[in-house]
Amino acid sequence: MTSSTRLADLFRAYVGPNQDVRFEAYDGSSAGPVDAPVTLRLQDETAVQYIATAPGDLGIARAFVSGSLEVDGDIYTALRALVPDQRPPIPWGRTVDLLRTHGLTMVRRPPIPPLEAPHPLRRGRRHSKSRDAAAIAHHYDVSNRFYAMVLGPSMTYTCAVYPSIDASLETAQATKYDLVARKLGLDSGMRLLDVGCGWGGMVMHAAEHYDARAIGVTLSRQQAEWANKAIAERGLSDRAEVRFMDYRDVPEAGFHAVSSIGLTEHVGRRNYAAYFAGIQAKLRPGGRMLNHCITRPNGRVRAKAGGFIDRYIFPDGELAGPAVIMGVMNDNGFEIRHEENLREHYAMTLRDWGSNLQAEWDAAVDEVGEAKARVWRLYMAASRLGFDVNRIQLHQILGVRLKGRGVSGLPLRPTWAS
Repeated sequence: MTSSTRLADLFRAYVGPNQDVRFEAYDGSSAGPVDAPVTLRLQDETAVQYIATAPGDLGIARAFVSGSLEVDGDIYTALRALVPDQRPPIPWGRTVDLLRTHGLTMVRRPPIPPLEAPHPLRRGRRHSKSRDAAAIAHHYDVSNRFYAMVLGPSMTYTCAVYPSIDASLETAQATKYDLVARKLGLDSGMRLLDVGCGWGGMVMHAAEHYDARAIGVTLSRQQAEWANKAIAERGLSDRAEVRFMDYRDVPEAGFHAVSSIGLTEHVGRRNYAAYFAGIQAKLRPGGRMLNHCITRPNGRVRAKAGGFIDRYIFPDGELAGPAVIMGVMNDNGFEIRHEENLREHYAMTLRDWGSNLQAEWDAAVDEVGEAKARVWRLYMAASRLGFDVNRIQLHQILGVRLKGRGVSGLPLRPTWAS
């Protein structure tokens, strides 16, 4: 075997000579410093087949989830080497040499990992109520115990807001909820609707710290059960509740405020107008909406998620640019009063979730199985990288339903620290 056909040389051609990552392959070849903090190991030919037959994130994901690609060390560091900002294609001649040595079996796709197998949630119209319910259950009804290992005591699965570079995850999540509450102008006796409420963190914060009357809705039955138990344990049942319900089916109206923290990603771009119009109709005049969601960095990037995210993490998820979201909000009854990008905060949040998972790895594998745990290890590291290099962003957008004669009811200057 000539050096030009060894897998290590193909790897070196792809990542370049200066990466602090070692590579080892089943053909006996290796590249990179022996004392590198991270080692990528191709365990068998299946890893190459996955990567060759599904270029990009999906092929790498299949190889990693199946165990054919192993990462010793920090997976985020490994991804930074594999997925840089700019990468020239591997010279075709090297690929041809590899095929000559190993044969055409290199481009024969192995069976896809079972976690990617076709799922009933793919049935029905995209973003219909039944398909949305199945998609949410696929991601969120994994295991409350598993989520507790990853998310920590707050059970908050959305971007935190770090008041300082060394703040803990719990402090940052509490800071996020309080920032949302202050942007919404919550006060005693006000009525809050939290759509896509997760495990009830915002609902409980509003009731406990602002004496608001809060209703949360989620399409995850496990989330609703956990949240209502936590609400009762904290003595908040007279002011807070979480319902297992589609946000489109909430019968009440006349809310002072609506918070949407991490739901817009599941709505679908074509449904934005109906979504924001429906939220606006739930508010009384002068009521505010805080929309907190992941976005693309601009409006030129496709909305639909890539193969790995769509097939393993968030089925049917879609992201738009911030200008698209603000425009649709404006066109459907909201005056935009404040906006900020918390991109770096989400990278830090994912860093801390990843550290939690690594610290609880054995217990996490026992709870959900190794393949599912590997999916989450890869997903959180890849998402962190996406925020770090500005492939995705996190925006909070505050809108108000104006009173008569254009009265907003907001102070002349923001009363919250941004």
